[in-house]
Amino acid sequence: MRIIVVVAFFFTFIQTIDAQWLTRPRVQNDQNFDKKPISWGYYFGINSFDYNFDYQDQQEDIQVERSVGFNVGLIGNLRLSEYVDLRTEPGLSFTQRNLIYAPDPRFENESDLIREVPATYIYLPLLLKINTKRLNNVRPFVTFGVSTAINLSSNEDNPDDNFAGQFRTTSSPFFYEVGFGIDLYLFYFKFTPSIRGVFATSDELVRDSRPNSPWTGNINKLSSRGVFLNFTFQ
Repeated sequence: MRIIVVVAFFFTFIQTIDAQWLTRPRVQNDQNFDKKPISWGYYFGINSFDYNFDYQDQQEDIQVERSVGFNVGLIGNLRLSEYVDLRTEPGLSFTQRNLIYAPDPRFENESDLIREVPATYIYLPLLLKINTKRLNNVRPFVTFGVSTAINLSSNEDNPDDNFAGQFRTTSSPFFYEVGFGIDLYLFYFKFTPSIRGVFATSDELVRDSRPNSPWTGNINKLSSRGVFLNFTFQ
């Protein structure tokens, strides 16, 4: 629902911009910026991650308590044509999710109902950026692509499982991504706010050693999904 509200707000904002302000001839900042075959930059922003669960048997949903995380990284952009770019955005993403389980007689303590799942991702995407025609100093675009990540906090190889208080995930999830943004050509640099959805395709759960574990026994697939709001400088 929050994603829908943000997207609706974005398009409402674009539609309310005066058409004359966009189309009336103005002095263009850095007119040759997009003609460079290769360009570089950096970004920072925020994220919010969730989990999607597929269960073997119907049960009360595991609730995910999300928090706002932080992104930072670099950008490498390769110009393929006037309207298409290939880019990579390696960086770091920090986030945390808390899993809240429904009461179960197999849980011995109240603390067993909550599992904290921090994540520190080394993030490695490969994206296509599809641009519109530049309107004075504004240029909207959409992006889509794939990515992988190395989760330094996964504990995949930790011998302790949930019976020792440790929730484990795989260290190398794979994602597909879709997003949109606006390039704003300022006097000294190009500034770009963008929003992107990331959706894991792989099962990230490392199961407990006991098949009937109340934490992992009924989960068929666990996959991340998240939203990035980034601010880019080039």
